[in-house]
Amino acid sequence: MARVDYYNDPNAPKANSIAVAVSAFIQDDEGRILMIRRTDNDLYSIPGGQLELGETLAEAAVREVREETGIECEVTGVIGLYSDPKHVIAYDDGEVRQEFSICFRAERTGGTPKTSNESSEVDWIPENKISTLNIHPTIRLRLKHSFEQRATTYYT
Repeated sequence: MARVDYYNDPNAPKANSIAVAVSAFIQDDEGRILMIRRTDNDLYSIPGGQLELGETLAEAAVREVREETGIECEVTGVIGLYSDPKHVIAYDDGEVRQEFSICFRAERTGGTPKTSNESSEVDWIPENKISTLNIHPTIRLRLKHSFEQRATTYYT
């Protein structure tokens, strides 16, 4: 399903739903960040997706990372809670969702990078290359908070 992200856009459609989503910030031993290129909007992102019934938030993050990247991980902390009503995601089926996402810090435990139907690219990106990628501003915010190693959880 195709999607369009709107952020601080006065012409954005009005949200008509909200769903719990998760994402995970993972670095390898060299400090590179696990990132995907999304198939639904062609933007680079950290892996993540929607919570499913019957799973915890941490389980959802581990599943989404595995599904989108082939990498196994374990959650080690919470970076932030993101619920900015100025960020809405419009899907081609008419759903317009307000952002609501929990971003976790996680560590790789295994697996081999591979693409999926949700990721056209999976790669470990050096921090100094992040600025060259086409990344949505709200994902850039998560990356910023991740690099800052904040002592407290960010929330909006």
